[in-house]
Amino acid sequence: MDRSKKIIKTGIIGIVVNVLLVLFKMGVGLLANSIAVILDAVNNLSDALSSVITIIGTKLSGKKPDKKHPYGYGRIEYLTSVIIAVIVLAAGVAAAKESISNIFNPSQTEFSVISLVIIAVAIVVKLVLGLYVKKVGKSIQSVSLIASGSDALFDAILSSATLVSAILSYIWDINVEGYLGAVISIFIIKAGVEMLLETLHSIIGERADSELTDKLKQTILAHEQVRGVYDLTVHNYGPNQLMATAYIELDDNTTAKEIHLLTRRIAAQVYGEFGILLTIGIYAANDSSAQSKAIKESVAEIVGTYPEILQMHGLYVDEQTKCVMFDIIVDFDADAAQIQKQVHDKIAAQYPDFSFDIVLDSDYSD
Repeated sequence: MDRSKKIIKTGIIGIVVNVLLVLFKMGVGLLANSIAVILDAVNNLSDALSSVITIIGTKLSGKKPDKKHPYGYGRIEYLTSVIIAVIVLAAGVAAAKESISNIFNPSQTEFSVISLVIIAVAIVVKLVLGLYVKKVGKSIQSVSLIASGSDALFDAILSSATLVSAILSYIWDINVEGYLGAVISIFIIKAGVEMLLETLHSIIGERADSELTDKLKQTILAHEQVRGVYDLTVHNYGPNQLMATAYIELDDNTTAKEIHLLTRRIAAQVYGEFGILLTIGIYAANDSSAQSKAIKESVAEIVGTYPEILQMHGLYVDEQTKCVMFDIIVDFDADAAQIQKQVHDKIAAQYPDFSFDIVLDSDYSD
């Protein structure tokens, strides 16, 4: 079963289970005159809505790329996660509001053994559903399913508080619904904020996973002609929709034919192993003359005195035009432009007959 079908199937299961829970809990809440149980039922209704949103988002995100959106619609799945996170937040705020109201104006509840059993069974069902949905979400990297699963687990905790208050009310006629609900609502709001922030990071664009970038570099470096891999960036256009760019360093005597065949092999291997479309650029390396070696050593020595410089690469000495080109990656917290100027002035002072083109690269990946 492909990814989208798994998400839709899981979403339908969530809808059916939550609708049944709404019916049972609403009945218990009305019969027992428990605002906590009624609120719990409404919360299950919002979970059913979350599953509907997940299914719609999956359908939309699965649309094929077109002229208007050539990278596809995969990021829609992140938007559905934002909506689900907002629903969780709204449920937490509503629970807090109702719980505080219940503290100052407690209602008289009348639970029966049957109603307590129904609430207990509902908690178990919700717990199993949450674990199942979250497990499926992690297995297929669906942020919306993971969010829905987390929401279901927090609902199970909220329902547990409702059950505890119901048992206390049934046995000792003690009403603590409001206090327990207020405490649980804080955790629900916190979870909603964390879910929202995590999804927003994906939308904004975050640093590529270091384990993935390490594997990509190792795969590329396994090719004998490749002397180094630099400027690796991974672009996320939705779960399981990744594109990447990288520069490889080759001997400057490598022919266009050799480069063509090599980059084709690397791109095909990366796509086959990782499902990532890789675009490859080239850095030429020349170590043929004593002068080029001396300049490289001098540049490396000067760059090494700056702990803010994380890496230097792409250094090429064009003795014919007397131009030296290289890139440096400077830590985000440092003044990159100032460091670039200082490095330029120091190396230019040693080799006044040469011009120096220093490019500032960003620290996109480890």
